[in-house]
Amino acid sequence: MNQPTPPYIPRIRDPATPIVVAIDGPAAAGKSSTARWVAERLGFYHIDSGALYRAATAAVLRACGAQQWNEPDVLTAAQRVSARDERRSFVLLVDGVELEQEMRGGAVTQNVSRVAQMRGVRDWVNAQVRSLATGRSVVVDGRDIGTVVFPDAHLKIFLIADPWERARRRLIQRLGRSPADQQIAEETERLVQRDARDSTQTVQAKDAVLIDTTYLTQEEQVERIVALVKVLKGGHGRTTPDKA
Repeated sequence: MNQPTPPYIPRIRDPATPIVVAIDGPAAAGKSSTARWVAERLGFYHIDSGALYRAATAAVLRACGAQQWNEPDVLTAAQRVSARDERRSFVLLVDGVELEQEMRGGAVTQNVSRVAQMRGVRDWVNAQVRSLATGRSVVVDGRDIGTVVFPDAHLKIFLIADPWERARRRLIQRLGRSPADQQIAEETERLVQRDARDSTQTVQAKDAVLIDTTYLTQEEQVERIVALVKVLKGGHGRTTPDKA
């Protein structure tokens, strides 16, 4: 796949300036795991905006169950969500209790896209992300990060991958083994449907660097982004397509 020439990356002259790296892309493109690794390599904080949507979804399901609920219900439940700073990352809590397993469970997964489409909830998540990032060098992943949350981010990355490969990776993570082709086909269909629902929130910023990860290992993805941050911190100029 031909990639456009990456944008000009200016040097940050003041080494004390907190740096924001924004990573966007469709579901299962590897945003969170790659962002977490990049943050670790750079000594930055990692903020997973998708986890905030999941926490809000878990909170409203706890408060209202599977019955009908609306945006005000979600926003009320979201007030029960808090974040704990832990090893340059943030653990999300609902009523002070960590719910990582519940947040990644089936009920939340089935409803989180619906929650993420609510404008008030998006505004709430974006405000939380900006607050957590204040005064810190951060790698932030999710939706609308480079276009809405941090339109002036120092570096914007847009990760993509072939839907079949995204489905395969997601199933390996979920099942802990190589999935059958039929399983990949079914998961691919679900991802394509989710892409359609999330299309308004999955827009590449004009000044973002596009990285197609279909044939890249995660380590290669991380190395490319870390290299771009080094350009940002220590030099300036255009990267070339084979480097980004």
